[in-house]
Amino acid sequence: MISNLVNHCSSAKRRMSPVMIGLATAIGVVALALFSSAGAGTQSPQTAVGQSPADGNAQSAPMSTLPTTASFEVASIKPNHSGDRRFFVSWQPGRFNATGMTLKFLITMAYDVKDFQVSGGPGWVNSERYDIDAKEPDSIAQELEKLPDEQREPLADSMLQSLLADRFQLKLTRGTKDLPAYALVVAKSGLKLQAAKPVDTQPDAPSGPGGHPHGPMMRMGRGELTGQGVALSFLASMLSQQLGRTVLDQTGLTGNYDFTLKWTPEQGGGMMMAGPGPGGGPPHDGAPPPDASGPSILTALQEQLGLKLEPTKAPAEVLTIDHVERPSEN
Repeated sequence: MISNLVNHCSSAKRRMSPVMIGLATAIGVVALALFSSAGAGTQSPQTAVGQSPADGNAQSAPMSTLPTTASFEVASIKPNHSGDRRFFVSWQPGRFNATGMTLKFLITMAYDVKDFQVSGGPGWVNSERYDIDAKEPDSIAQELEKLPDEQREPLADSMLQSLLADRFQLKLTRGTKDLPAYALVVAKSGLKLQAAKPVDTQPDAPSGPGGHPHGPMMRMGRGELTGQGVALSFLASMLSQQLGRTVLDQTGLTGNYDFTLKWTPEQGGGMMMAGPGPGGGPPHDGAPPPDASGPSILTALQEQLGLKLEPTKAPAEVLTIDHVERPSEN
């Protein structure tokens, strides 16, 4: 779910704290900063639970005695009528907070899917916004902190799914379909990406607890995407949201990169680049419109980054909203 703008963000929501996503408007600037829950942030990102940073020798992951499903101990859900299109998500030890979130976005977080994989439901699902403050049971919160990511993920998902079912009376049908997709590959002209610079040399790098720099960071605007220290799998997820299709990272590249991508977006583009949704009002970010004579996103990828999107098909989970109600009173 922190990605959940996207899958990468969705996974990061539980292993990195807090996750902040600021959306000036639906077509304004989006800044994604992932702050490590390690506190000072001196721990290497490759250091896993049960692994000593000093010797790098992996040890056995701790055995989990947690249940396979769980619910929040208490949760407050309030409508957000501020008119502010920015939103915030934070999953810190023991507590989940969200500000200005639509139910549809919460569904994508809870089920680790993207916007285009969710259909059905009344219009307010994607327009009305909510503030959520939910507390995990102390016993579960303490145990979760001891576990590696792959063991935290299912239980954290289950708590958010339970919240949506209980307070929104959400009922879904889950299925799988072969859908049109893209494969992200290196173009024949060759890769034009720059290897990521150390985060502390970048003036715009996000700061974590104690003022220590952290990455990766992604800024998004109308027809522009800037990444610092970003893996191509994350770029693929961002492109997926924009294009409304699954984008598979088939570059074979495992490094992190710095880049800026500029293109002319199509009218009614993807979730992160389109204009405000129903009830959202006119855009008010003041950003100049993209150059109408600029390249399409497919052309820009090839010319500016040396990457290409090839049409393909891929199985994808699809969720259909069968029933939903506005949340019950706190």
